[in-house]
Amino acid sequence: MQEIVETGTGTSLAVETVGEGETLLLIQGMSGHGGMWGSALVDELARDFEVVTYDHRGIGESARAEDPFSIVDLADDAAGLLTALGRDSAHVMGISMGGMVAQELALRAPGRVRSVTFGCTTPGGPGAFDAPGPARMVEAIGTRDPEHATRVGFEVNVSAEFAARPGELDRFRETSLSRRVPFPVVVQQSVACLEHDASVRLGGLHLPVAVVHGEEDQMILAAEGERLAELVPGGELHLWPGVGHLFWWERPAETAAIVRRLAARVTD
Repeated sequence: MQEIVETGTGTSLAVETVGEGETLLLIQGMSGHGGMWGSALVDELARDFEVVTYDHRGIGESARAEDPFSIVDLADDAAGLLTALGRDSAHVMGISMGGMVAQELALRAPGRVRSVTFGCTTPGGPGAFDAPGPARMVEAIGTRDPEHATRVGFEVNVSAEFAARPGELDRFRETSLSRRVPFPVVVQQSVACLEHDASVRLGGLHLPVAVVHGEEDQMILAAEGERLAELVPGGELHLWPGVGHLFWWERPAETAAIVRRLAARVTD
């Protein structure tokens, strides 16, 4: 069940917590919400972690986002959420836009991030968003036709093999439409992503880092995951053939295994 948590950053976030163990903060991407993690992944992670999921400002039952915001603002929201929950530090996994948020969180508050998994994301900068998916997705959302937007969103976020599986489009539709995702907020999220560039600072990260990327990703090209892993000292790269942007939907158990192994590398 969700609870509303004041972050101390001028907003409040709808939060869910399950499981026991060290805290793992999951940070969703553009137009995503906490429900998009899916029970297959969350249940697997909850065997070993206290899993915290939340909706970004402007999404679901979180406070409305009336003013422009940046990736740094969203990182401050995440840090404020940890403080409000009484957690000094956490393992973190961020995907897509959430991976950019996780970069800023780790760079701005390194003592609060124990390990970090960057999924299907980019360090930003010129050419970072040359993939075809985002423009198709934003255009589809702009039609205000939920069925069309959902179908296009599904097609650009998963591999061709996964898209052909019976029932997966229906599951995606039900999940993605289960919470409020206003179009103006998605537009502002896209602006924040385009302004993100942590590439020259990532060499300063010194903590266990994994980068996961599907080779069929249409939202952020796999080359961006490779570049990110090269920029982070000791970053381990997991490139998955035949997998799309929503890699944790396609391979939940394998995703959880990476997070689990990475967390085991942390020494206090």
